[in-house]
Amino acid sequence: MSGHSHWAGIKHKKAAVDAKRGKLWSKLARMVIVAARNGGGDPASNLSLRYAIDKAKAANMPKDTIEKAIKKGTGDLGGVSYEEVLYEGYGPSGVAVMVEALTDNRNRTGPEIKRIFEKHGGSLGTTGCVGWMFNKKGLITVAASKINEDDLMELALGAGAEDMQNTGEVYEITCDPDAYEELKKALEQREVPTEVAEISMVPQTTVEISDDHVARRIISLMEAFEDHDDVQNAYANFDIPEEVMSKLG
Repeated sequence: MSGHSHWAGIKHKKAAVDAKRGKLWSKLARMVIVAARNGGGDPASNLSLRYAIDKAKAANMPKDTIEKAIKKGTGDLGGVSYEEVLYEGYGPSGVAVMVEALTDNRNRTGPEIKRIFEKHGGSLGTTGCVGWMFNKKGLITVAASKINEDDLMELALGAGAEDMQNTGEVYEITCDPDAYEELKKALEQREVPTEVAEISMVPQTTVEISDDHVARRIISLMEAFEDHDDVQNAYANFDIPEEVMSKLG
């Protein structure tokens, strides 16, 4: 799953840049609003809200902005109503792609997502066409240079991790979504620095992409989705080997 790890890393670095110019905040505010609307405004009893707040804090979103988003979700403040929409399709070389969006106008967002697929050599599919290829998992990556592999594996498995793989530059740890908070907390308590920590859709199988041109098109497609204001997350089952990723820069 090296391609998956690399894309998670690319997203992490891109999010840091987006956070600096405030672009990320509007997306995270939507996530907080919808989480509060669906499960209530108390993060202690609403895991999705707690996760959204953690992501917002990690992006340095001001506390009052987060609180306003919660109040909009619970109806204490007026605001736009967002709808969760999942788009599924295919990228170059038949790579499976899932796109999670929060939109106030699906009649606008749908055609825009379709155009992104087509512009980058892919196609929008029907509901369920690729969803069966993915499982929702907690995903945490740790730089291989930061900790001994055996020590990390003992800690991770003891805190509820299902699997840990050495992908070269990073250790990729996966867990059941319900174990994510405990695992993340255990790593924090041991002061293990994480590069990526998120609830993700992890592919069951991957498509290896060894052609530089195709790899570049796939990364361009994924970045285009991430740049779209309505898109919260984009997932795919590509596996781009280390040597090919290094050529992409």
